Amino acid sequence: MFAAWLQNLDPLIFSINGVGPRWYGFSYVAAALCAFWLYRRLALRGYTDIPAEKVADLITWVGLFGVLLGGRIGWIIFYGRFQQHPEGDHWWWARVWEGGMASHGGILGVVLSTFVLSRVWKVSWTGIGDSLCVVATVGIFLVRCANFVNGELYGHETTMPWGVQFAAELRETPELVLRINDPITDRQGENDDLRVIADRVIVEARSNPALAAKLKEILPIRHPSQLYEGLLEGLLLFAILWTVRTRFRVPRGMLTGLFFLLYPTARIIGEVYRIPDPAWKKGSLSAGQYLSLYMYIVGVVFVAWSLWRKEYERADRQPGQPGQPGPQA
Repeated sequence: MFAAWLQNLDPLIFSINGVGPRWYGFSYVAAALCAFWLYRRLALRGYTDIPAEKVADLITWVGLFGVLLGGRIGWIIFYGRFQQHPEGDHWWWARVWEGGMASHGGILGVVLSTFVLSRVWKVSWTGIGDSLCVVATVGIFLVRCANFVNGELYGHETTMPWGVQFAAELRETPELVLRINDPITDRQGENDDLRVIADRVIVEARSNPALAAKLKEILPIRHPSQLYEGLLEGLLLFAILWTVRTRFRVPRGMLTGLFFLLYPTARIIGEVYRIPDPAWKKGSLSAGQYLSLYMYIVGVVFVAWSLWRKEYERADRQPGQPGQPGPQA
């Protein structure tokens, strides 16, 4: 027997009258800063076509139009339109403060934004994309950690000793509050929304040990699948891609191809432990697993292209090899 940890972290870094910056939003800011620092290191060592002075511009454009805009549009297309929305609500897609980002949409957005930038700056597409694939994995890790803080995207029930109870699950299944015998759960009227009561319980339990103990009695113990995905899609991929980038001589496009082969593999494994998105499924595959399958095609194309063209970054050229980068791609 073991006592599972009740995860009831505050998603707000600090608040004034219940309003303040969120850890989820901060994770994107931290991801951009880490990407800038790591990419600049690679630029100074010759692992990209753009100079170190342009790295800030690259991260800004890719972050705004690739990650944020692409991630939001991806969520709308892949998930949001399949969910239930109040009748007559035509603006659900615009309420960004309620969340809604898709990693597959963000990845597609990064691909398109780097392609445009490569044409505007007249540099190799893979020459800037390879190193970006390496540093992007740190951002994936940070965002998954923020998912954990929010108590969202949690996993199936488990008996493993590292299982976690998520207080935020009350928002998904608010009827659980009816099993809590506490004055805070008393309805003030017949029309009291159980979700409102659930929110009240979650907040109060952070400073009320007795109420927190009651939550532990009713909440299931689940896989912390957000952390699984963060370790697999984030830290593990970063370690592999950074090692290949800095320790091996690989042609342009190889790192991008490896990312599009390794990321879906990590995502498919991680989602085995995660409750699938309720929007839609394809047979036994969750939406995330199904979308990941298409990434394998992209990965194979990039790897085949890199082996055919055999173009190298400055830092990857052998002594005496010609200095010109070759045709852009």
